[in-house]
Amino acid sequence: QAQLAESGGGSVQAGGSLRLSCVVSNFSPRGGLMAWFRQAPGTHRTGVAAVYIAINGENENTYYYRDSVRHRFTISRDSSKNTIYLQMDQLKPEDTAMYFCAATAEVSTWSSPGTYTYWGQGTQVTVSS
Repeated sequence: QAQLAESGGGSVQAGGSLRLSCVVSNFSPRGGLMAWFRQAPGTHRTGVAAVYIAINGENENTYYYRDSVRHRFTISRDSSKNTIYLQMDQLKPEDTAMYFCAATAEVSTWSSPGTYTYWGQGTQVTVSS
């Protein structure tokens, strides 16, 4: 059973930056997806960014982003530390949400919560204007 643990959330002013981390244990897929989602109160959980995990060197890692965060957020993965990151720059009040990391050994629609098998508990990000 994989376990995911997020950290790095907090409160910042608009225009600021935060870096979220997600340590993943008991998860060594031959391919798959790892992603960040967010959910604000009263809304659905939505995909923010994802990385397709390359299998044995075939294909480079492929990255996916929600349009509203493209060019502001960067997802990355350090396989040696079993950790994925979400660097968030130029934060806006509308980025305020609980952020979750997720993982799956399958390859399907990256932005659909139903694609993912494993989830972390979430870390809160609050951006004030």
